[in-house]
Amino acid sequence: MNFFSFIWNYYYLTRPESIADPTRNITIGNFFCVPSLYAPSKLLVKLRHWLGLNKKTYEEAGVDVEGNSPGSYKEPGIGWMTGFLFVTSFVGLLALVPLRKIMIIDYKLTYPSGTATAVLINGFHTPKGDKMAKKQVVGFTKFLSASFVWACFQWFYSGSGTCGFTSFPTFGLKAFKNSFYFDFSMTYIGAGMICSHLVNLSLLAGAVLSYGVMWPLIEDRKGVWFPSSLPQSSMKSLNGYKVFISIALILGDGLYNFLKIAVFTARTMYLTSRKMPKTNPEENDQPRDDCELNEVFLRDSIPFWLAATGYMLFSIVSVVVIPIMFPELKWYYVVVAYIIAPSLGFCNAYGAGLTDMNMAYNYGKVALFVLSAMSGKHDGVIAGLVGCGLIKSMVSISSDLMHDFKTGHLTLTSPRSMLVSQAIGTTIGCVVAPLTFFLFYKAFDIGNPDGEYKAPYAIVYRNMAILGVQGFSALPNHCLQLCYVFFSFAMVANFARDVCPEKIGKLIPLPMAMAVPFLVGAYFAIDMCVGSLIVFIWHRVDKQKANLMVPAVASGLICGDGLWILPSSILSLARVNPPICMNFVPTKST
Repeated sequence: MNFFSFIWNYYYLTRPESIADPTRNITIGNFFCVPSLYAPSKLLVKLRHWLGLNKKTYEEAGVDVEGNSPGSYKEPGIGWMTGFLFVTSFVGLLALVPLRKIMIIDYKLTYPSGTATAVLINGFHTPKGDKMAKKQVVGFTKFLSASFVWACFQWFYSGSGTCGFTSFPTFGLKAFKNSFYFDFSMTYIGAGMICSHLVNLSLLAGAVLSYGVMWPLIEDRKGVWFPSSLPQSSMKSLNGYKVFISIALILGDGLYNFLKIAVFTARTMYLTSRKMPKTNPEENDQPRDDCELNEVFLRDSIPFWLAATGYMLFSIVSVVVIPIMFPELKWYYVVVAYIIAPSLGFCNAYGAGLTDMNMAYNYGKVALFVLSAMSGKHDGVIAGLVGCGLIKSMVSISSDLMHDFKTGHLTLTSPRSMLVSQAIGTTIGCVVAPLTFFLFYKAFDIGNPDGEYKAPYAIVYRNMAILGVQGFSALPNHCLQLCYVFFSFAMVANFARDVCPEKIGKLIPLPMAMAVPFLVGAYFAIDMCVGSLIVFIWHRVDKQKANLMVPAVASGLICGDGLWILPSSILSLARVNPPICMNFVPTKST
């Protein structure tokens, strides 16, 4: 297990596409199907922003820059990083446990990674005489092999920088510049086959609205809305619109559903207290298999008092320990963080259930910006970066646990077993992740802007904290107004879907799904829609076979693509680079 964690953690720490594209979160750990195996690699990803605290990044940001106050840095260390993980990671495991039934059974969220894992497990444990299961296993194996071979083939042309099939200008170079291209990702195609058509079309709608309309129009306002001298990656430039507008959509959608669930839960508790019969007309219409899955999932319940008590105890420990480790982050800020963490965790888990995208880093950015602004120019940078890690850890782990609950639901596994397994993995990760991080931090020149391991997210997070110290007024013009508009749109769209589900509700895109391409890019939505198109055509040709084989084929595509990452990371560790760089340039005018 340690060797596995070592290789996988090395990949996540050093690969430039992993750092630049946080959405590639469907990992090879899903293939091994044991939460205790891949929890360490998840925790290492949550440590990446700590590089923004070190002295090298502090100096790169500019010692004379307003907000980057003297001495506002802290070098990574095994002791304090391990302690921080221990006091923050377990809170996320308990935050959403009481909502597992609502997310998995009532909302029927797909959680594509969890579903793919369950299909793999069920295929290996089904009796040999079951012809249907045999077909699924054979189909899964075929497409896993094909996906693995294709990923291997792509590696030879990936070279360095924007090379290979992942940068293929499918619709032309101008469209490619605006991220409209097909990147041949079997992972995203498989996820698109599992997600519903509504989710995939919502992703495409968000891509067209953002990268097809809004960002080009805002880019044309350069020099008027924001300084033309700034790069697009600056939070005072185009990237500021991308980040905060996507967050506004996510928060609007997630908070609406959270409030709806709170009202529904309160109403149910009230009816139960009055001993009124609870009826569910849809329950009798459920397939027999679904009823059996739901029965097993609910049989080994996790008491609400246990989750609530554990959450409070771990929160109290964090409130005491974290301000001692980081005096810049006041104890009352930590209290507020743990009060709002369940609602933010629900928003993220709900979005992950729809799109398989863990957007915890976005919520971390919000916490970073707000805490930096509230803490002032002397303590703002460190308080913001620490608060970012606090929120991101809790929100991300809650979403990861829901993926595991989905796997447990489909494999007739006790939710208690999944929770205990995740807790074991988290404990191991709290020790292994800092050791691995520190090993490479000392062995390589991590964070050198001119070196091989640039760690670009370090300076990004640092600059965001500096921007937060300067306040919301430092954001580009009309950014907050646009956030208000999209937050309101998310609330109204969800309300319309609930009030008129048959007439106009089915035509309204999902705001949570729309938000992902706003920040990630249109290529992801195109890949997902290709998966949806395959399912649509397959159902037209042979609906019965499609219903049987789509989950197995999609799981094979996801797992095969993820499986290649292991040999790829070994090659990277051995300093073996791809021999060819396939790139595309415009023809010279004659």
